[in-house]
Amino acid sequence: MAQHPVTPRRSVDAEEALIRANLPLVQYGVAEITGRVPRHVSRDDLVSAAMYGLAQAARSWDDTRGIAFEKFAMIRIRGALLDELRSRDWASRSVRASARKMDAATDAFTARHGRTPTLEETAAEMGTDVDRVQNIVDDVHRGTVLNYESLVSDGSIADVLPDTDPTPLDELLGRERKAYLMDAIVALPERLRHVVVGYFFEERPMQEIADELGVSESRISQMRGEALALLHAGITANLDPDMLPAEPRPAGRLAKKKAAYYAAVATNSTTTDRLTATPTPLAKRLAMSA
Repeated sequence: MAQHPVTPRRSVDAEEALIRANLPLVQYGVAEITGRVPRHVSRDDLVSAAMYGLAQAARSWDDTRGIAFEKFAMIRIRGALLDELRSRDWASRSVRASARKMDAATDAFTARHGRTPTLEETAAEMGTDVDRVQNIVDDVHRGTVLNYESLVSDGSIADVLPDTDPTPLDELLGRERKAYLMDAIVALPERLRHVVVGYFFEERPMQEIADELGVSESRISQMRGEALALLHAGITANLDPDMLPAEPRPAGRLAKKKAAYYAAVATNSTTTDRLTATPTPLAKRLAMSA
């Protein structure tokens, strides 16, 4: 029987170089799934799972098989994210009900004021005290997770488990998605962009970023979630606008700010730029936009 040659494992340095060069895929994978999971699912856990998937891809990718690393890595990242979500248990019914009330109060406050409320403002919106809101947050983080079936039924299974046979169209779509993620980061409001770049790309502690911006660590966590939601919406608005939820007040200030952000994402690069095989690095793009 003919023996298939064993692909030698690449060096640790080569694996790390692959991971560093493709870190934006982690953020794209998390942003891609964020809109389909309850907002109280820990983004830190999703990022950790996506990083694990990227590391596994760098370790096992065989460049002789003709599959682009970006495509291969996205399959591993999506698989790691789904494994993370499937591994969790449902929260109790009461925790989920409390989380929904808190989300509704947050949405109502945001629609009126154009910003995310503090814990104190959320408590006032709910007609309860801050300790109660903090307890809900703690319960949610300890016990709640997502229904895997609802993740898949929200869209086609191909959205989260793509086929493994890449085509030229797949390659172009992958480049376009990655480019829109970079465009969306560049277009973020300055403080949110500072949080995203510092936390996800520079891997700095939240407390360090909080000290720089003069806010608390919990506020940085809140801003990170706000930025991820905005990134997801900005990418969706340009790639699949029909998937965006309708604005409750389309003529309101918040809706206008979102529309301006979506437009900025759309114009941060050209179609030719997005489809190039050698995109401008994020750091250089941020410097050019300063």
